[in-house]
Amino acid sequence: MGSEELTPSEESRSHFKQLIAIGLVASVLGVALGLLIDWFPTQGSEQAETVDTLWDVLIIASVPVFVLVITVVLYCVWRYRMKPGEELKDGPPIHGNTRLEIVWTAIPAILLVALCSYSYVALTDIEEAKADSLEVRVVGQQFTWTFYYKGADGKEVGSAQLYVPRGRPVYFTIQSKDVIHDFWVPAFRMKIDAVPGIDTHLRITPKTPGEYPVICAELCGLGHAAMRQTAHVVEQDEFDRWLRERSAAAEGGGAAPEEQGGGGAAPDAKAVFEDAGCGGCHTLADAGTTGGTGPDLDKGLKGKDEAFIRESIVDPSAEITPGYSDGIMPPNFGDTLQPAELDALVKYLAKVTK
Repeated sequence: MGSEELTPSEESRSHFKQLIAIGLVASVLGVALGLLIDWFPTQGSEQAETVDTLWDVLIIASVPVFVLVITVVLYCVWRYRMKPGEELKDGPPIHGNTRLEIVWTAIPAILLVALCSYSYVALTDIEEAKADSLEVRVVGQQFTWTFYYKGADGKEVGSAQLYVPRGRPVYFTIQSKDVIHDFWVPAFRMKIDAVPGIDTHLRITPKTPGEYPVICAELCGLGHAAMRQTAHVVEQDEFDRWLRERSAAAEGGGAAPEEQGGGGAAPDAKAVFEDAGCGGCHTLADAGTTGGTGPDLDKGLKGKDEAFIRESIVDPSAEITPGYSDGIMPPNFGDTLQPAELDALVKYLAKVTK
């Protein structure tokens, strides 16, 4: 005797059980894979841990939903596909299942409210003001970032590199001189737009010493890809020493008195070239850079004297190299580079491009 045929309701229940089994297996595998993948760079700030945990929660909540939708869609494509001879037929008239519609409306709504509430709590925790915060003013300008600190005398000191002390809260005020930029340090996990005429703010607490890229995450012009600097997370005593040196250099054009050692050492010109981000836009064989946004310095500065090189740095609009547009190179290097750094950079470029 042959096997008994299933009734339509029994067949539907059988298919439903199979879908549930497939969905559960796929969900477990998807969630496990999502949690195992190393999505992000090193956690450079305390806020990074909160953001990464939020990401894991979103993975756990969203993967089963994705699997459910795809499983149902694929099942329906297979189960209710058109068969030969049915090209001109309409489907059978059916009435929706009210209870099912209520369930699939209520569950996503509850899930969204829960996730939004958790995200709000996480964001509130991240943005909580903390005592003894270091204030840093960040200014975006095509195509560079400049970071301003207050020295011991209350005067601002500019730097082309971002230095922050480990374990101390930092309060960033972000500004733009021209177009919309986006201040982003991936290791800190936080980012915010720099909008002309508006001050935006960001709070982070660095926790892992190291060097991390500072990126503009908003398309801002031809040199957007080269708008990169470095964030240095250092110990508090090293940061204090660095800030004293910057302040002393801004006042007297040299290193801090306690660091001079009998006249003071000249700045490392190649390090100045790298720290100012010159290699992101320019090719220079001696520095090993191949940037193409700006002119090739080996060719453009060949045979030029120091006066021309200095003017090209502090006033890049004075003479535009044929084939390049005005406004690509930031005009603020005369302010962000200390006199000693500018002198060293000019002599270095004159020497290596003879």
